Amino acid sequence: MAHFAKIGLNNKVIEVLSVHNDVLKDSNGVEQENIGVDFLTKLTGWAIWKQTSYNSNFRKNYAGIGYTYDEDRDAFIPPKDYNSWILNEQTCRWEAPINMPQLTAEEINNGNYYKWKEDTQSWDLM
Repeated sequence: MAHFAKIGLNNKVIEVLSVHNDVLKDSNGVEQENIGVDFLTKLTGWAIWKQTSYNSNFRKNYAGIGYTYDEDRDAFIPPKDYNSWILNEQTCRWEAPINMPQLTAEEINNGNYYKWKEDTQSWDLM
């Protein structure tokens, strides 16, 4: 199955639909994104669709509702978790300004985990 993100105002993803791969094939049997876009436009009446990859083979991340399509990066970017987080240009994912510490074996066995605390800009052991 091929997946397509419906793009709304401010390039926000408002829906993701699946299309059978056969629908995308041209006369030579090669899948073409524009054929899928045309199919969905005729089906839904909505003209702005971008193909997304469930395996993140292209456009960096699989699109989800609330993600933003960045035309310059040709990538889907998830919502920002915290104001202080920084966009990783390679992955187009948000990352904390400091790395999360490694859990010790004892902490893992005790069910501990780290949670980002925006007010202190630190990882707290929970």
